[in-house]
Amino acid sequence: PAFVQLSEKILAYTDGLHGKWLFTEIRAVFSRRYLLQNTALEIFMANRAAVMFNFPDQAMVKKVVHCLPRVGVGTNFGLPQTRRISLASSRQLFKASNMTQRWQRREISNFEYLMFLNTIAVGRTYNDLNQYPVFPWIITNYESETLDLTLPSNFRDLSKPIGALNPKRAAFFSERYDTWEDDQVPKFHYGTHYSTSSFTLMWLLRIEPFTTFFLNLQGGKFDHADRTFSSVLRAWRNCQRDTSDVKELIPEFFYLPEMFVNSNNYNLGVMEDGIVVSDVELPPWAKTPEEFVRINRLALESEFVSCQLHQWIDLIFGYKQQGPEGVRSLNIFYYLTYEGAVNLNSITDPVLREAVEAQIRSFGQTPSQLLIEPHPPRSSAMQVAPLMFTDQMHQDVIMVLKFPSNSPVTHVAANTQPSLAVPAVITVTANRLFAVNKWFSITGHQGAVQNQPYQLPVEIDPLIASNMGMHRRQITDLLDQSIQIHSQCFVITADNRFILVCGFWDKSFRVYSTDTGKLTQVVFGHWDVVTCLARSESYIGGDCYILSGSRDATLLLWYWNGKNCTIGENPISEFATPRAILTGHDCEITCATVCAELGLVISGSKAEGPCLIHSMNGDLLRTLEVPKEYKIWPKLIQASTEGHCVVYYEKSLLCVFSVNGKLLASIEMEDNTRAMLLSRDGQYLLAGGDSGELTLWRVCDLKLLFTYPACDAGIRSMAMSHDQRCIVTGMASGSIVLFYNDFNRWHHEYQTRY
Repeated sequence: PAFVQLSEKILAYTDGLHGKWLFTEIRAVFSRRYLLQNTALEIFMANRAAVMFNFPDQAMVKKVVHCLPRVGVGTNFGLPQTRRISLASSRQLFKASNMTQRWQRREISNFEYLMFLNTIAVGRTYNDLNQYPVFPWIITNYESETLDLTLPSNFRDLSKPIGALNPKRAAFFSERYDTWEDDQVPKFHYGTHYSTSSFTLMWLLRIEPFTTFFLNLQGGKFDHADRTFSSVLRAWRNCQRDTSDVKELIPEFFYLPEMFVNSNNYNLGVMEDGIVVSDVELPPWAKTPEEFVRINRLALESEFVSCQLHQWIDLIFGYKQQGPEGVRSLNIFYYLTYEGAVNLNSITDPVLREAVEAQIRSFGQTPSQLLIEPHPPRSSAMQVAPLMFTDQMHQDVIMVLKFPSNSPVTHVAANTQPSLAVPAVITVTANRLFAVNKWFSITGHQGAVQNQPYQLPVEIDPLIASNMGMHRRQITDLLDQSIQIHSQCFVITADNRFILVCGFWDKSFRVYSTDTGKLTQVVFGHWDVVTCLARSESYIGGDCYILSGSRDATLLLWYWNGKNCTIGENPISEFATPRAILTGHDCEITCATVCAELGLVISGSKAEGPCLIHSMNGDLLRTLEVPKEYKIWPKLIQASTEGHCVVYYEKSLLCVFSVNGKLLASIEMEDNTRAMLLSRDGQYLLAGGDSGELTLWRVCDLKLLFTYPACDAGIRSMAMSHDQRCIVTGMASGSIVLFYNDFNRWHHEYQTRY
């Protein structure tokens, strides 16, 4: 109905309909610049897809925003969900958000904070090559056989722009500025920019769709081989010596190893010295693209970078971007790169306007200025995470809680965020008895579990067990007798309000209230018994995606709106509609996971075939092939937002794949693993099984880092508190065991100190 009120100019956009998106799935609406004009909008969907639209003028942008849902810029930045926020300036968003404080407290990483700054800088987006997100060069040593990340000399000085790192070249730029004489063009240090569409395409030349974009830009041909990105060392040297090259990096340098591989075998030419250009030549200290990306990311998150990153932010997004401070910092670019330099609408001559637009495209666009005073520094790791730099260690086992039932605890969920109405650890046993164990925030402690008084005399710091109260429910509906109950038969919603259960004879999965234990919804859609469930990470509103796999080899993706698995209002729905049907398996689905951050579904079946990777639209994208010498099927799957897929197969084989199907590491484990869990950053894997031992592994090479003391029963399920400091394991004996965890103990900077 809202669209009825829109002008014909807006309706004209539907003539060449590209796609359609449901209003209910819009999660964020951002104002955007396009060619330095505030005339665009970028809309982010629940599956993390983003669509960008450019409109004739800013008035039209406001009309569209007022017809879209009142979602603001999402829930991730601590900002109210209002239309006014969607129309706020970059500086207003920065000032009102809590992200800087979260970064200072080290609640988010350097990478996440830089992505935040790019996102709110009205235009830096993956949807506009002219304003692609910009990241800094970090490492200066691309020649050594090994790279020591404890040496300051291996790190770039982030207080200076890329053009001022080489003193000789800095003197050239300084002289250019001081001697510039032109009444029409203001003074500048750099005639080229650190971020342009051509630079972005140069970095990403080897992967689609950027190859096609590059060829379109170059008239259907690749560039001269000597100008093609062919070596990281050569690219770094050019950025230090060439007066027309002041390129910074793009985010992909820190997460996308595929950009360095010529997997499509493009003919990129031969350089003058006879070298054939194909894969990018990596530094000697990186044997593979994956290792280069991993080390580059470690460097980005290091203390050397953390303590000076705010100075680079001042140059790119802050008070040293222009004006007197920009001049002093040797940081002034060509005037058409700055916001407000030109008003395109005031240019009536179409030829002149086209020429100015072409100049803006070629010269690059400086991000919107976010602050006019120095950016605050990050708090030191010593202050925020003192355990990382001391020998003080907590006891490994925090607490053991015994339930009256001896039935194995087959599922554990730890939704313990303080923002929740009821932070809790929820357990489900093999005989379908579930308990809501309340988690309390207590001064000086990280939480407390409220449960039955059946506990062993153990150290309970940093958790405190209380004997007050109990909340237990029985799922009385019977499951199909052929179903073997396991952890993925259950899903707990992120707000702890509902439990989803599969395996029923009528081919449904069902939704129960954790508060009353009552059945609230029956969801049909499969032609056979549902064998496993999974959910994506949820927004604060409780919405997420639910994945159901069945014995008929079909996966269905559902949208959970916080109350129902369908858009309809009827609470008991026999005709819920899935968002996508995912096919490709030919027998019973055994395990699956949804990674909404990457828009992917990864699944395995009870067959000696590959795991499958689908898009959330249902398209089959990749297969994860088990090593040929093994004839086994997958039992457990975990996926990280960093693009790693960890698969555990029968016969105790553990494999790590990239999301593009490359086998990165594999190992035969001694234990029959029943539960796996990845750390939030995807660097570490926790695993437990029949031996009762909880083990910690480094994901990149599957190196065993630590083994916790063995429990007196096998581990059947596992969860982790929101701060990752407590691991909760469900045991075959009907107990839950809480372990103390500190991933900082395995961080490379801690390891080099102790």
